[in-house]
Amino acid sequence: MGGLRGSLSAICIAAAAAMLSACSNTTLNQVGTAAPGPEAQPQQQAGSTLGSGQIRVGLILPLSAPGNAGVAAQSMKNAAQMALDEFKNPNIQLLVKDTAGNPQTAQQDAQQAMSEGAEIIIGPLFAQSVSAVGAVSRPRNIPVIAFSTDASVASHGVYLLSFLPETDVKRIVDYQTSRGRRSFAALMPDNAYGSVVQATFQQEVPRRGGRIVALEKYGPGRIAESARRVAQAASHVDNIFIPDGADTVPQVVKALAADNVNLKRVQLLGTGLWDDPRIFSDPQLHGGLYAAPETAGYRSFAARYRSKFGQEPVRTATLAYDAVALVAALVKTQGAQRFSDQVLTNPSGFAGIDGVFRFRPDGTNERNLAVLRVTPNGGEVVSPAPRSFKPGT
Repeated sequence: MGGLRGSLSAICIAAAAAMLSACSNTTLNQVGTAAPGPEAQPQQQAGSTLGSGQIRVGLILPLSAPGNAGVAAQSMKNAAQMALDEFKNPNIQLLVKDTAGNPQTAQQDAQQAMSEGAEIIIGPLFAQSVSAVGAVSRPRNIPVIAFSTDASVASHGVYLLSFLPETDVKRIVDYQTSRGRRSFAALMPDNAYGSVVQATFQQEVPRRGGRIVALEKYGPGRIAESARRVAQAASHVDNIFIPDGADTVPQVVKALAADNVNLKRVQLLGTGLWDDPRIFSDPQLHGGLYAAPETAGYRSFAARYRSKFGQEPVRTATLAYDAVALVAALVKTQGAQRFSDQVLTNPSGFAGIDGVFRFRPDGTNERNLAVLRVTPNGGEVVSPAPRSFKPGT
């Protein structure tokens, strides 16, 4: 998708899904899980507005937070502005609030936005801040579209428009078992992300008729030991699942090779954290498979972003773009019911930069992902993302 056409395509599908009619036709992946460290005392930015429409919308981000959090927040604010600019006559005004990465400030921001007439809140980014905002938005029936990757903070009326690791696991397990490759080993990081992935993995493999032969967790200094135990079972498995990022996966694979695992016979699997140039540059990982959004939409978005702002967006900037585009579309098409639970949780879903998504009544989301193969030139799609959700699912 290119330029305004990409924006209008997403809006068309969003509007059509909401009206139950049809259109004609992933690294900061974990950025929303925790607040920044206590070492910094940033100066909170004053509130501002974007757009001049009649319908007010809160946009709550940690703009002055230190480090990557503040960088991500500014990029997401830019993407929100870009969505307004690319939408034809959006009748919304964004009330921009800065949490500075602080949950109490996020709650105060939400209260202020609602007192200023916000009918829906976009953001915040961190899990604790999402919980704090939900505590004051739910009693007033003001929905929230937030960006944390921690599904535990989702709830009725607090919807997560983020890349949830559970979705990655379901897609890659479903793909491999559908190909008859049903025996799995896994090496997982001993952290919060690994715990979430492990719970889904242990549920999805047997649900799809597969079996887990070996599962080991590792932390600092324990990769070789854990890899050795998995290597002992490697001759009995079709797949080895390594749901971690580019800082660690090459070390894990090197340890497996050192223990004589035949990496050409066994299929290496990962999550969206593998969508990283450092993964693509490692010859031992070439041929590995991972689940992630298809890249065409993001590449088009990133090119438009660079043209407008003169810099690269963070990967999660598309989330802010999609949230603003969705809100603008619902305002344009849905009248007084625009932000009702029935509209927001429509099972037909919506289309965005990263493909089709839908909100579940419990506040989590479902995304249709592609399966990609690691190559020296990047991720190569081997199973495209479905363009719609199956009826009744």
